[in-house]
Amino acid sequence: MVRVLITGGAGFIGHNLALHLVNSGFNVVVYDSLERASSLGVSKLREKNIPIIVGDVRDEVKLRNSLKGVDVVVHAAAYVDVEESVRRPLMYFSNNVLGTVSIAKCSLESNVDFLAYLSSAAVYGNPKYIPIDENHPTEPISPYGLTKLMGEHVLRFYSRIYGLKKAILRIFNVYGPGQTGSYAGVVSKFIERVKRGLPPIIYGDGFQTRDFIHVDDVCEAIRLLIEKRVCDVFNVASGREVSINELANIVLRIAKFNVKPIYEAGRPSDIRRSVADISKIVRVLGFKPRISLEQGLEMLFNYG
Repeated sequence: MVRVLITGGAGFIGHNLALHLVNSGFNVVVYDSLERASSLGVSKLREKNIPIIVGDVRDEVKLRNSLKGVDVVVHAAAYVDVEESVRRPLMYFSNNVLGTVSIAKCSLESNVDFLAYLSSAAVYGNPKYIPIDENHPTEPISPYGLTKLMGEHVLRFYSRIYGLKKAILRIFNVYGPGQTGSYAGVVSKFIERVKRGLPPIIYGDGFQTRDFIHVDDVCEAIRLLIEKRVCDVFNVASGREVSINELANIVLRIAKFNVKPIYEAGRPSDIRRSVADISKIVRVLGFKPRISLEQGLEMLFNYG
């Protein structure tokens, strides 16, 4: 049985991935500082008796001990709040970049077979063309995006110089159950407001676009990658471009809530359009998004 260690495994993507892999027959262990863990995630992991090792990814001694007998590492541990990264960039460089250096080094020393790094569409910055493929220039516009890109370069270096087998997954706008705190994106914020009987708040004119993908589809992409062990870079997204206006309308329709969104001043750094070219991951890994935005939003609205 393949043994997988997930760093940040008590976070939003991490705990959903742990559950998905266990249900798919993998032996899973979670490594997480629990500093920003999802309380829902921790309870779900405990329900499934998935071991949780409490530790910082920069603690090399603890990390090496935790990697004994591990075949695959999924490195999901990171600070992910873009606005916070602007305010506290050094904290992001320390956690996200040095943490990735530690993971790469300890994985090599522990003879881990394969490392999957969860990167972000934030590495691309403002798109030069649409849809965004994996060869698109990487010019991040936030410290968060820069730290994720630096993590990619760290792993490329360890791969080229030391032979580390790795893959990079650039995840677009993921949503789903357990998305709270710094993970909370526009989807969860819209649903939270509508459930409280409040209209969604849209910044700008609402015609800015994003590529939303359900966390279960992200987990399936990672499972396929673990099984095929392809050392490459992949976009993980739906390939569908959706405006924020359309997103708000779908949420309101699901809620049967007949109100208009509230429009507030736009954010100067907001990317205008974003949608992924997913042809590579479809071709190489056989990945196909299974949950439509409408289905995913309805599932999330009725969750819990």
